[in-house]
Amino acid sequence: MNIVNKLKKEWFLVGMVVAILLAVLTPSVGRSGGWIHLDLLTGIGVALVFFLHGLGLSPKKIKEGISNWRLHIYIQLATFLFYPLIWVIFGETFLAYMPAALAFGFCYLFALPSTISSSVAMTSVGKGNVPAAIFNASLSSILGIFITPLLIQLFMGFEGVELDLMASVISIAKLLLLPMILGQLARPYLLTFAEKHKSMVGKVDKYVILLIVYNAFSDSVSNGIWSEFSIELLAISFALCLFILLFMVHGIQWGARRCGFELADEVTAVFCGTKKTLAAGIPMAKVIFAGDPRLGMLLLPIMLYHPIQLFYCAMLANRYVKQKEDNEKLAASEK
Repeated sequence: MNIVNKLKKEWFLVGMVVAILLAVLTPSVGRSGGWIHLDLLTGIGVALVFFLHGLGLSPKKIKEGISNWRLHIYIQLATFLFYPLIWVIFGETFLAYMPAALAFGFCYLFALPSTISSSVAMTSVGKGNVPAAIFNASLSSILGIFITPLLIQLFMGFEGVELDLMASVISIAKLLLLPMILGQLARPYLLTFAEKHKSMVGKVDKYVILLIVYNAFSDSVSNGIWSEFSIELLAISFALCLFILLFMVHGIQWGARRCGFELADEVTAVFCGTKKTLAAGIPMAKVIFAGDPRLGMLLLPIMLYHPIQLFYCAMLANRYVKQKEDNEKLAASEK
């Protein structure tokens, strides 16, 4: 019974494992463009999450999130300076001990912007500063349109990169701003209902993350990413992605505490500063590395890093929730 109760309590982490197993067993069902069109379903789910955030956020909190400039600078430095520094310091080592295409794939991983959907969703699950997460996730995506190709040219010497800035901005606005605005407009009418069903509403972002994990792993299995490379090369790449994530997560945690950020801001810094986008990363790679037959190997690091970051950050979000609950209990006992 203790095991059953433990599993019920940790249903989100159990769901992550189940989602991965389902992706291995039924990749054709969960892949993008599959018969249930999970990529479209997750897009709707992300829009719903942002709608609920818009519904639940007061204008005062949104203003507070945007005005937290120290946190914004810290997160953007983590994404576009701290990660690229790994390549600056260890790039020659990467090139010396692995195929060039795979090494440059890690370079590309370090240059990518943050995610939008999972950064905000994880911040919400971990009880972080959601307004600041929304602002930083969208800012990172816009900056990445310019910075990522520049970093790739600087580190790898690729030229002739042309990205449609307006189309990217419109895409971000449709995904993020429109549902948020609609949520704000619906706030006077639906806020009471949302507060009445707070328990159910609070689980929506977790359900969406489970769908994203299933979709991401299904795509990687369907694309043959696990069969095109040797077991040794996959194991090394997987271990390296995991090590980089752990190093950056705990490094950003340490830095956030030294900067004096509150716990909610630390959660936001960790989940926005350590994420790397797969959704934007693949289309950008097809433009930057157009016609390169090594595209599969160039994309291997981000394809591995993406599900790892989702799984580990989900566990970390649960820890943050428990930490916040413990802090609240301690504060209540001291009154």
